[in-house]
Amino acid sequence: MSTPHQFQPESLMMTYGYNPELSEGAIKSPIFQTSTFVFKSAEEGKAFFELAYGLREKETNEECGLIYSRINNPNLEILENRLCLWDKAEDCAVFESGMSAIGTVLLEFLKPGDLLVYSSPTYGGTDHFIHHYLNKIGVSILAITSNQTKDEVVQLIEESGKKNKLSFIFLETPANPNNDLFDIEMCKEIADYYSIPEKQVYVGVDNTYMGPIWSHPLTCGADIVMYSATKYIGGHSDVIAGAVLGNSQIIKRVKTLRTFLGNMASPHTAWLLTRSLETLKVRMEQQLKNAISVAKYLNDHPKVDKVYYLGLLNKNHSSYKIYRKQYNSPGAMISFDIKGGEKEAFQFINHLKLIKLAVSLGSTESLVQHPATMTHAGVDGEIKKKLGITSQMLRLSIGIENENDIIWDINQALEKTELSLVYQDFSLAYY
Repeated sequence: MSTPHQFQPESLMMTYGYNPELSEGAIKSPIFQTSTFVFKSAEEGKAFFELAYGLREKETNEECGLIYSRINNPNLEILENRLCLWDKAEDCAVFESGMSAIGTVLLEFLKPGDLLVYSSPTYGGTDHFIHHYLNKIGVSILAITSNQTKDEVVQLIEESGKKNKLSFIFLETPANPNNDLFDIEMCKEIADYYSIPEKQVYVGVDNTYMGPIWSHPLTCGADIVMYSATKYIGGHSDVIAGAVLGNSQIIKRVKTLRTFLGNMASPHTAWLLTRSLETLKVRMEQQLKNAISVAKYLNDHPKVDKVYYLGLLNKNHSSYKIYRKQYNSPGAMISFDIKGGEKEAFQFINHLKLIKLAVSLGSTESLVQHPATMTHAGVDGEIKKKLGITSQMLRLSIGIENENDIIWDINQALEKTELSLVYQDFSLAYY
């Protein structure tokens, strides 16, 4: 007897989890723009609510029935089923924004008095939530950097006086905006070391920078993976959304809090994301191809001090082993330091013609932004300086345009950038 063929996720993105017979034979799922659903009987309504409120366990082959779109919706369920394929996850919860996804996870797994260990730098919105909300409700926070060893991180936790309160390790890797890498496996070992039978310490990874194609944190030891689905998953700059994936037990907790916070994605948002999943792999492959060419060009340019791109990592670099272990590509996010400072960085930005000045990333169009004064404006100045997020740094999100056009635009903008300082050393900078 032959083994059933196992289709790849990119093939299943067209049809998985959807039965056309249930929707008048429509090849694509319609938008189920409804707030509530009709039960066939009172007994069915009772059974659905028992599952929704966790009053009993599912019976064999029993599915959660449709009740109310704040709890579940066909568009939401199809999307969540398909996202599970990429990350090899048991379940998924989709949210109306990336920050609502991250915020819900942190609120579910942290309480006043707990200790959160988090990677620095991290996205400005996440950084603000950690410092100005979690701190306010009594959650202790401890930042770690990519150059710290396992022993050094453990020592920091021990010295915090909160080792018995460690509840969550939050990683953004590669880090936004400098592409620093954090070892997921190492952090999982630390989490397991501090876990006790009564309390597990969880590791959550914001995988937005790599999307679900280029990295799979769950297979590297993470318990939870989070996305701003606005980025590569949505990929067209026309939708705001977030996603959380993990095992069924974890996602059940996340979905329960989502139900009562009411921050689930709408049917229309879910439908747009489902549409985008069909082209996710081909879009990201083109973005990767373009990014490799752009990074090489920047690395050779005399007006560029340093390029932060995983594809330029030297094999002797301390992060190279992590890169090879956690990622199957260098991605499409590039940061670089222009020679000079804010004046030169702004000149470069203002002379671009094809690449647009806007925050966000992972969409079909190429974008540029200035992290120090934009996405990371709220990060403490000393921390930015320590992490190299200076006035020189620019961040590029590479799109699907013709690579020669992208490079032409960067070249002409650099040519028009007048350096205010005389640089004697035009040697290449390698990251």
